[in-house]
Amino acid sequence: MYETYYGFSAKPFRLRPDPHFFYGSKGHKRAMAYLDYGLSQGEGFIVITGDVGAGKTTLVGHLMASVDPQRLNAIRLLSTQVGDEDILRLTAQQLGLATEGLAKAQLIERIERTLRLHANEGRQTLLIVDEAQNLPLSALEELRMLSNCQAAGSALVQIVLLGQPEFREKIQTSPDLEQLRQRIIATHHLDPMAEDEIEPYLIHRLKLVGWAGRPRFTAEAIAAMYDHTRGLPRRLNTLATRALLHSAIEKLEEIDAAAIDAAQADLAADGQGGPARPGPASDVADEFAPIDRARSGLADRRPAAAPAAADDPALLRRIAALESRVEEQDVALRRILSLLVDWVEGGNSATPQLLDTRRNNAA
Repeated sequence: MYETYYGFSAKPFRLRPDPHFFYGSKGHKRAMAYLDYGLSQGEGFIVITGDVGAGKTTLVGHLMASVDPQRLNAIRLLSTQVGDEDILRLTAQQLGLATEGLAKAQLIERIERTLRLHANEGRQTLLIVDEAQNLPLSALEELRMLSNCQAAGSALVQIVLLGQPEFREKIQTSPDLEQLRQRIIATHHLDPMAEDEIEPYLIHRLKLVGWAGRPRFTAEAIAAMYDHTRGLPRRLNTLATRALLHSAIEKLEEIDAAAIDAAQADLAADGQGGPARPGPASDVADEFAPIDRARSGLADRRPAAAPAAADDPALLRRIAALESRVEEQDVALRRILSLLVDWVEGGNSATPQLLDTRRNNAA
């Protein structure tokens, strides 16, 4: 609908990764540099991590579209919630091998033989494993063993592991992955885009479908998009698509912050909302965060009845009185916060009430 209204040749913000729309943000350029370095080594593991929607799949799509198939045979495993033998079967299938009825030893033999054939043709095999955080240790160990395959002193396969942030921590801390860690030659964490990259990203994708300045995104709209998406490309694509649809329905020639907020509200109603855009109320709450932390610290320091004093009635009454006082302070602080939020949202009329409340509480 919005493509027709604005004269686009296609949808500029599809969720499906498309190498044609690849945008080299600072993070993606750094990740590509690490990939290029790793590939130049021709062996071991390359590890790329990032949050959900950070663009890891798009990065790999761009890589696979740019490699020379005469030099590099790139294969990819999309489903990784599998064990050690299944990871071998998936690898064999991607190499074009039949796997039915084969034992594990036969799978390994056929995979290695095929890798040698490719090497004899002058092609190294690049195995890309997506969602690697789902792999059990046994599957990762099988991949490590596969990386040992060599011919004439050169590795027959190089492996790229893509995963979410928890995979990075798993790699760094698990004592069972020490041997795999020693084979990692390049690793990079893909960060979201910075705020100043949002507008160039939008323009890049829009121009690829024939955009000539219509509709125009205001500076406030760009800031709102960053607030709602925190620079994650997938969230940004979803929000931009909904904003274009909303604007086409309203026949807008300019997309402002209000249009972005309306699109985000639609997404939230559909269960697709990202982080809420900060407003005055949350700013006030942030100002009171030190008070909340202090209150929490006070609660954490409540006297605990030691086993020897648990039967002391006087001590137990004192503890109960302290806990009651903490609860009263909690109620008073929350009341102050609530009144201050009302004051910010509704004007200064609540100020005398707030001051009277604070005097009464102090008394």
